Amino acid sequence: MEYDIAKLLEKGGRIHFVGIGGSGMFPIVQILHSLGHEISGSDVNESAIVGYERGMGIDVCIGHKAENVDGASMLVVTAALFSDNVEVARAEELGIPVIPRADMFGYITTLYSNSMCVSGTHGKTTTTCMLTSILVKAGLDPSALIGGKLPLIGGYGRVGDSDNFVCEACEFKDTFLHLSPSWSIILNIDDDHLDYFGTIENSMKSFLKFADNASAGVIANLDDANTVTALRDCTSPIIWFGEDEKADYRITEAEAYDRAFYSFRLSHHGTDLGTFVLRVPGKQNVFNAAAAIAAATEVGVTPDQAREGLESFRGAGRRFEILGEFNGVTVADDYGHHPKELSVTLDAALKMGYDRVIAVFQPFTFSRTKLLLEDFGEALKKADVVVMTAIMGSREINTYGISTQDLADIIPGSVWFETFEEVRDHILEIAKPGDLVLTMGCGDIYKCANMILKKGNE
Repeated sequence: MEYDIAKLLEKGGRIHFVGIGGSGMFPIVQILHSLGHEISGSDVNESAIVGYERGMGIDVCIGHKAENVDGASMLVVTAALFSDNVEVARAEELGIPVIPRADMFGYITTLYSNSMCVSGTHGKTTTTCMLTSILVKAGLDPSALIGGKLPLIGGYGRVGDSDNFVCEACEFKDTFLHLSPSWSIILNIDDDHLDYFGTIENSMKSFLKFADNASAGVIANLDDANTVTALRDCTSPIIWFGEDEKADYRITEAEAYDRAFYSFRLSHHGTDLGTFVLRVPGKQNVFNAAAAIAAATEVGVTPDQAREGLESFRGAGRRFEILGEFNGVTVADDYGHHPKELSVTLDAALKMGYDRVIAVFQPFTFSRTKLLLEDFGEALKKADVVVMTAIMGSREINTYGISTQDLADIIPGSVWFETFEEVRDHILEIAKPGDLVLTMGCGDIYKCANMILKKGNE
């Protein structure tokens, strides 16, 4: 059933979030809390996000229980929930409206007249953080909804006093089609979420719809063949960025100034905007930065303001985040969970001067692991040492007959373990001074990184 969310919110009452500890839920919680709404929530695990929410005065229960719903005016539910969730069942029994996160997210975008929605298979969080940093430093005071933690704003979202809104626009289950973008930003289109789309062609059709929904225009990557193909019949005005000489915002002189860290020049219709220096590794971030600069320029930011904002950005949480050291071993964590993301992250890591790069990978979802198995194998082979965990199924049941052993079979010398404790102990046994231990995955592998650091420093 579809509800008029604005009218529901006008009635007041307590909004209960099921899965309140998710990184995609937290910014929505922040924004609604700042608007004065009473909020409660539940999740299956304690986490840093749950801690932040409790610090805001929000009542969060660990464990889903039917009684958590009693007295709520509406539920907001994450897509990761199974259909038999007891809190959802209780709400339906009591006639309490159940609102998918995607619908609440879409409603929030309608509150701002200038919403900049960043999409793409890879790079959404980093680009959203870059754009937010630029706008904050330029004094445009944006609100933001980000899938990763941005140190500049101290969290996953912020509430500004302007009509500017920056957010990630995820294609999974067509979430981004619920949004009302002024600017649809498309970084790239790759073969992900095939359990939902079936084929990349279907994914491209959804990206076209997302682009057509833009009221101001589209900012898209001219160097990404799938994006160009998808936008062939786009009805919205398109502003292209990339190294292609036909790009409206053209990248030139992209080169590493310090191992994996890049600088580049950018021009707009032939007018030189100058050199931009990045403080995050990897050439892929040149394209992410160009997209952010293009979007910021279109809403009135000067090249110097964009430059200052980018130079202040040192990375988002879980995006090649250096966590610490023990006995001369560096430990970092990265959110990458698609073969192409693993590949570019490992390329950057291998250029950073470490003696060895030890990749600790947690496969996420059975479908993605099964459908992209060979691609995962090729990407992970780039690391000097590969250690893996069991597959985190998340929202799925393993109907694919897949396990991490299938991945280990195609990566010579790799090993895998069922528990984080076993992974931790193995890493502490093999890691040597000068090594980089890089945990990778979008599940809870960051917990393993912290366990390695803690035990290594005892």
